[in-house]
Amino acid sequence: MAPLRAFIGLGSNLGDREAALRQGLAQLQANGDVVAVSPLYETEPVGGPEDQGTFLNVVVELATPDTPQQLLRRCQALEEAAHRVRTVRFGPRTLDADVLLVGDLVVDEPDLTVPHPRMWERRFVLQPLADLAPELVPADRLTASGGEVTRAGSL
Repeated sequence: MAPLRAFIGLGSNLGDREAALRQGLAQLQANGDVVAVSPLYETEPVGGPEDQGTFLNVVVELATPDTPQQLLRRCQALEEAAHRVRTVRFGPRTLDADVLLVGDLVVDEPDLTVPHPRMWERRFVLQPLADLAPELVPADRLTASGGEVTRAGSL
């Protein structure tokens, strides 16, 4: 099977956020299918407890033979390696890794929905995605999406 163009979103707002993102990126790169990494963005949390800190976010582009389910397992392994603990929905986390898009595949399963169901509402996903694949993010979606984003360098 030919590799698919896929996008993974990474975010962190606990501990050494940049180190957590670097570790997650390194784990993704170990597979040899990373094509590009967006700039790093600092963003306000969306949902969850009001007292949590800001996030650092990136989007990673892959050219991968992995299925969406295999990508989900890779994301779960990244979160586990970062010692993510799930206590509060949309709460603070050492690392959040989400499958955003996998080619033009549509998945609707109990543990995975692709395209990611909330990505079109989240500027912290759309801005870095637009940096890598502007043809995938309509300008009106980018301006209508919620949340402020501030470019914070690169990984």
